[in-house]
Amino acid sequence: MAQPIELKLPPRDPKQELLARLEQAPAEHAAALLDSYELLQELHEHGVFTLIRGALGATDKMVEAASAGANLAEAIRAMRNAIVLGKMLGSIDPEILQGTAEAVSQTFGNAKSVAYEPPSLFALFTGFASRDLRRGMGLIHTFLRNLTYQWKIRTDPNRGK
Repeated sequence: MAQPIELKLPPRDPKQELLARLEQAPAEHAAALLDSYELLQELHEHGVFTLIRGALGATDKMVEAASAGANLAEAIRAMRNAIVLGKMLGSIDPEILQGTAEAVSQTFGNAKSVAYEPPSLFALFTGFASRDLRRGMGLIHTFLRNLTYQWKIRTDPNRGK
């Protein structure tokens, strides 16, 4: 009958393994260690460590100041406005926003190319013949109508009655 083979592994000492790795680390990572020392010296010379130590020591005061500032009506409105703007930007198709950004850049990107002379009345009236201009004016008209409606429902004193 077959006899089992005994497997005896020497006991591992994780501490000794770490010490061995630590002894070999300076030779294996000499360039990285030198760069680290140089970085530490630069941070020390520029007072970064002093600044961090001061910030850590004043953590309670910083939290109190931040919470007091965040409790102001202006800060609350700013946070709410940031959330609304984030939602608004998230609802716009990126291609539409990209096209709008390009149109703004083409129109105002080079201040030297902006016409300082207003167009003549004839040039304005002939511009209305352009289908693209009429489409853009229709878009602006729709936007202004929706904006006026939103202002009206938010400022109407009879709104909740």
